[in-house]
Amino acid sequence: MNEKNKKIELLRSAPIPRALLALGLPTMVGMLINALYNLADTYFVGGLGTEQMGAITVAYPLGQVVVGLGLLFGNGAAAYLSRLLGKGDKETANKVASTALYSSVFSGAIVILCSVIFLKPILRQLGAIDSVMPYALTYTSIYIVFSIFNVFNVTMNNIVSSEGAAKTAMCALMAGAVLNVILDPLCIYGLELGVAGAAIATAVSQVVSTVVYLCYIFRKKSMFHFHIKECCYTKEIMSEILKIGIPTLLFQALTSVSVAMINDAATEYGGSALAAMGPVTKIMSMGSLVVFGFLKGFQPIAGFSYGSRKYDRLNEAIRISVIWSTIFCVIFGLAAAVFSTGIMSWFTRNDTEMIRIGQTALRANGISFMVFGFHTVYSFLFLVMGKAKEGCILGACRQGICFVPVILLLPRIWGLQGVLYAQPSADVLTAAVTVIMAWRLREELKAASNS
Repeated sequence: MNEKNKKIELLRSAPIPRALLALGLPTMVGMLINALYNLADTYFVGGLGTEQMGAITVAYPLGQVVVGLGLLFGNGAAAYLSRLLGKGDKETANKVASTALYSSVFSGAIVILCSVIFLKPILRQLGAIDSVMPYALTYTSIYIVFSIFNVFNVTMNNIVSSEGAAKTAMCALMAGAVLNVILDPLCIYGLELGVAGAAIATAVSQVVSTVVYLCYIFRKKSMFHFHIKECCYTKEIMSEILKIGIPTLLFQALTSVSVAMINDAATEYGGSALAAMGPVTKIMSMGSLVVFGFLKGFQPIAGFSYGSRKYDRLNEAIRISVIWSTIFCVIFGLAAAVFSTGIMSWFTRNDTEMIRIGQTALRANGISFMVFGFHTVYSFLFLVMGKAKEGCILGACRQGICFVPVILLLPRIWGLQGVLYAQPSADVLTAAVTVIMAWRLREELKAASNS
């Protein structure tokens, strides 16, 4: 049996635990290491000072918006590709994959160009105060230009995950991550480039990940063909990509908006408060990316099973994914809460106020993170099933529908504590919404399996 047939058999008939591990574990490991290299930037820049830490904190939301374009086309295509593979429609799948890849790179180039032109006012809106702005401009002007490679990488990560090539996604993520951890101290301190060194290290790492994916394409390891002549902008293909891609982009944009709103609220309490939110965001993102990585394995199984009407297999995949992701979230959340003070002390040498503020925020976020896995499984599930409206509502809850009212209200009532507890409060509200929507979907799947 050749490699492509093995991928199909894994999606079609392998025991769910084995399929989830085979597809989810490599991507999970890759995304964990990817998160660690994001954290490495924060760690090494932390040795430069509070203003430099603030610079990469305010740059983070802008980078996430650009990456969102890769998710718009990549995740939108991935959900559709999984269902097409379940139906055996290879011709349409090739068109979808090519359309997604070329569209993401072209759109990314336009957004990056606009970001460079209006960089200073954008950074000001993201919370860059006067003492932080020079470092933010230096870091972001390099980081954002090279984000075009990250747009390509994110799109390809989703596409290769949809065909069950989890090991390739892991290798691409790991190659960039390991190189970044090596280059960070070399560029920042060895070459004395400061925050510019951190941006250069990240840029080179992204290029290396791109090379891994290009090798995968040119060696014809993929089930799909990536030719510009295969691009097809028919109503059917674009509606299928965009009805999942737009909610995904919305989630990513909301993530950036929520981080920007927290940063902006924190600036009222000084540079230490702003700097503290950077490590907290990166640490919790590390846990989130592990869950996302694991669910990249759940996504093609769920899409393939739903497309082929194997509802028993779909229900088993949902049940196991909820249990496993929740176990991880409880362990990670408890670790973040219990060791919050020690963790925050890694990111500064002598700013005790930054440590005090950060450990409070990290403890609160760690506790609320325990419900993150349950919410995310169903957020992924609605989208992969093509239920864009439900997926959009649920995905927008955590950092939009529930978060925005909380971040606007709590700081007025509770001051700085309101800023620190805004995301945890939104997490609890989102979990309640997820319970209701999960129960309705369960009833719907039960009726479909009995029909």
